[in-house]
Amino acid sequence: MIVENQMDLTRAVLAEVDRTPDPRLRRLLASAVRHLHEFVRETELTEAEFRQICGVVAKAGQLTTASHNEVVLAAGSLGVSALVCLLNNGKPDQHGTTANLMGPFWRKGSPVTPQGGSIVRSPTPGDPVFVTAWIRDGNGQPVSGAEVDVWHASADGYYENQDPEQADMNLRGKFRTDADGCVRFRTVKPSGYPIPVNGPVGALIRAQGRHNMRPAHIHFLIHKPGYKTQFSQLYSSDDPHLETDVQFGVTSALVGDYRAHENTSAPDPDVAGRWYSLEHTFTIVPGDDALPPPPITGKAEGPRPSLVMLERTKPGETQ
Repeated sequence: MIVENQMDLTRAVLAEVDRTPDPRLRRLLASAVRHLHEFVRETELTEAEFRQICGVVAKAGQLTTASHNEVVLAAGSLGVSALVCLLNNGKPDQHGTTANLMGPFWRKGSPVTPQGGSIVRSPTPGDPVFVTAWIRDGNGQPVSGAEVDVWHASADGYYENQDPEQADMNLRGKFRTDADGCVRFRTVKPSGYPIPVNGPVGALIRAQGRHNMRPAHIHFLIHKPGYKTQFSQLYSSDDPHLETDVQFGVTSALVGDYRAHENTSAPDPDVAGRWYSLEHTFTIVPGDDALPPPPITGKAEGPRPSLVMLERTKPGETQ
């Protein structure tokens, strides 16, 4: 088709998309073209703005490495990751799925750890936490033999892959549910942390006057053949950023209750002083048990990066 005007252009692109043999890919491409072209028209996108957007996309790819995924970070900061999760988990007329964001820090190969074992693999500050998690099916019955991968940031706000001061795979471990569908492990209480803001995601957040904090959480990956693989995050009820999570991940079904204990015996006799217990139930459903490719594959080299914390401004103010 010889293009005479902007509407001809959209029709020409859609005509070529319609040649795509795979029906699902054809639908995705056609919808993407329609929405992208309409976005350009609705916003009256200038040529300079178009070049700027292309630069942002390119920079996100350039900043994605074995230990950092700027693209996943951007999807989370725009709420796309959370929307995809909610769209694909739970029933449309219900709330409360225990599925949540995969996040940009899952690594394969976490050390297999016995029930009740610790995932603290190098000196790590923080109060001890003893976690008990139950895995249930849609009927409330225990799911035994499921692999449960767990990981979280330190009290300093770093995942081990970001931090050369932590041992490889610190605060990561893999467990298997027992006959009651239960896993138990020891760790340290995580803290909230700022997401990196040295790239396009940081520029986006600054432009909106947002903070870059994630509330404290522990990640869970639950996997068993015959069940849909579930990523989840269990958030701390005492975190001040639950309602303004920079990644829009907090749901009411995943706010966990850390219970503080003082002057009582902990499950491990070496613990003195304050410690916490955390209990939660996750529900998995039949479905695709495939594992996605991990967003990171290794540990960063060089010095520990500095953490930059942005303030949440009042509407109309700039950072």
